[in-house]
Amino acid sequence: MLAAERRQYIMDIAQNDKRVLVSELSQKFNVTEETIRRDLEKLEKEGILTRTYGGAIINKHTNEDLPFVTRQRANLEIKQAIARKALNYIHDGETLMMDPSSSSMELMKLLKHRSHLTIITNSAVSMHELASTGHQMISTGGTLRASSLSLTGTVAQDTVRKYHVDKLILSCKALSLNKGIMDSNEPESELKRTMLQQAAKVILLADHTKFDKTAFVQLASFSNIDMLITDQEPAPEWIQLLQDQEIELVY
Repeated sequence: MLAAERRQYIMDIAQNDKRVLVSELSQKFNVTEETIRRDLEKLEKEGILTRTYGGAIINKHTNEDLPFVTRQRANLEIKQAIARKALNYIHDGETLMMDPSSSSMELMKLLKHRSHLTIITNSAVSMHELASTGHQMISTGGTLRASSLSLTGTVAQDTVRKYHVDKLILSCKALSLNKGIMDSNEPESELKRTMLQQAAKVILLADHTKFDKTAFVQLASFSNIDMLITDQEPAPEWIQLLQDQEIELVY
């Protein structure tokens, strides 16, 4: 078994059991305890686990959403700066899909500066934000996820599939050079994957804290996006990857 495969299995075990023990993993995979400790060290650096005496526990934020209000306040000025940049790429009369991320919400607040937009979203809080703008708002409907104030499930999926839009605006939990664009939960990721199929252009909003991190679910590969808007120049290896994938970088 390759080391990467073993670490994936360790992640799965940690997700189910919330904790792992070095001695048990060593026996399970028939490798030394030192090998397991190196695996746990790598997963800790990626933000998946936190090492403890004799093992590790899963980080809650890798597979569960922080409350929306908490996420909205985190790095607020950075998100607002990214939103101002993103607004330059939204034009009057366009059709948009927008995810329920706090980054997208900051952009929604600026859409009063555009006219005649059609906005489809699974955000449960955006309708109030945009009610007075005159834009046509379409809710996906669906099952409410209280933690993220988002709508998911088959109803939301069916609604998204009805529409083809000019642009999709979305964010994510983490960006990994090897694992792609990652998020914290499967229900929202599944709906975002459907959104990706319905948009002519995909714009990803991600601040610098999300680079070189790993989250619980692989949302998409970099080939699925057309533009990445962030708040500062990424490291050279990221710039090279984005150039190779023909992704427009804005910072």
